[in-house]
Amino acid sequence: MKPLSKLLSGCVLGLGLMGASMAAENKEPIKVGSILSVTGAAAYLGTPELNTLQMYVDDLNKSGGVLGRPLQLIHYDDASDASKANGFAKRLIEDDKVDFIVGGTTTGSTMSMVPLVEKAGVPFMSLAGAVVVVEPVKKWVFKASTTDRIAAERVFIDMRKRGISKIALLSETSGFGQSGKKQSEEVAGKYGITFVIKETYGPKDTDMSPQLTKIKNNKDVQAVFVFGFGQGPAIVTKNCRQLGLDLPLYHAHGIGSEEFINLAGPAAEGAYALAPALMIGDTLAADDPQKAVVAGYAKAYRERFKEDVSMFGGQAYDNFFIVIEAIKRVGGTDKAKVRDAIESTKGFIGTGGEINMTPDDHMGLSVDSLRMLVVKNGKWVEAK
Repeated sequence: MKPLSKLLSGCVLGLGLMGASMAAENKEPIKVGSILSVTGAAAYLGTPELNTLQMYVDDLNKSGGVLGRPLQLIHYDDASDASKANGFAKRLIEDDKVDFIVGGTTTGSTMSMVPLVEKAGVPFMSLAGAVVVVEPVKKWVFKASTTDRIAAERVFIDMRKRGISKIALLSETSGFGQSGKKQSEEVAGKYGITFVIKETYGPKDTDMSPQLTKIKNNKDVQAVFVFGFGQGPAIVTKNCRQLGLDLPLYHAHGIGSEEFINLAGPAAEGAYALAPALMIGDTLAADDPQKAVVAGYAKAYRERFKEDVSMFGGQAYDNFFIVIEAIKRVGGTDKAKVRDAIESTKGFIGTGGEINMTPDDHMGLSVDSLRMLVVKNGKWVEAK
C-alpha cells in the first residue's frame, strides 16, 4: 500500500494538471493550421507528419497549453495534389484565421501556398524538401528541414570518398525531383562528379525498367543517384535488382523511413539514403547533442502509434516546436513578432540537427545535418 502522503501528492498533482487544462480551455485558442498529404502518393510522408502534430497538440493541451492557452489543430489533406493546397491555404487564412501554418508535405503544395501566406503575413513552416522553398528568402516562409542542395552535396561527398566520379541521375518529374536534379547539376562539379546519363520518371509510374536498362547498358556508370520521394524510389530499387543492375544505389532525402524498406523488400538491402539522426537514434552515442531529443520523440511516437518513426514526422516536430518556442519568447501570437522570433532561432536542437536561422537563412541547417545510411539486414544503419 502507498503511504497516504504519496497518495495525496498524486491527487494534488492530478488536480493541478486538470486545473491547468481547464483554465486553458476557457481562453482563446492558438490556432495551428496544417495542410498535409495524408493520402495519395506522398501519404507515407504526410501521415507521420499529421500524427506528430496531433500528438504534441494533445500533450501540450493536457499540461495547460501554451501561455495558458489551448492549441487547436486545423488540418486539411491535399491528397498529394498540389493544386488543392492553395485553396486549403486560403481557407486556413481567411476562414479559420490560424496563427501559423505547419505543412506543405511536398514542394508543389508548399509553393502553391507561398503567395498566400506572404500576402497575408502568416508564419509558415514548410515540411517540403526543395531549396526553392527558402531561396530566395521569403519573409514569412521557413523550413527547419534540409534541402535538395544539401542532399546532393552530402551524396557527392560520400561518392568521392568511395572513388565514384561517373554516375547516372534518375530524377522524378515532381517539383521535388526536378529541383533536386537542378541542384545536383549545379554542385556536381565541385565534387568531381560527372553525369554520364540522365533519366526521369513520373510520380505515378509503376515501372522504371526502361530507364534503368539504358543505365545498365552504359558501361561508364559507376553508381546511380535517385532523386524522388514516396513509392517511386522503392520501385526503382526493386527494378534495379530485377535487372541485375549491380551498382551502388543512392537515394536523396525523400525516403527516410522504415516504410521504404517495407515497400522495396529484400531489394532494399545495400541501398544508400540520406536521413537525419532520428533514423538511427538507438545507436547514437550518449553524448551526441541530438540523443535526448531523438530518444524522447521516438519513445513518444512509438508508444502512441505503435509504429516506427520516420524523418518526416521528426521534421514536423522540429518545425512545430520552433514556432511554439517563438510564441513563448514573445509572450503571444502577434504574427509579426512571432515571425521575427522564428528568424532569430539559435541553437535549437531538433530531430534533424542544430538549427540556427538568420535573416538570410530561413532553414538554419548545415550539410552535416544529414547522415548517410545504408540498409543492412533489413535495417537502416549509418554507412561507414
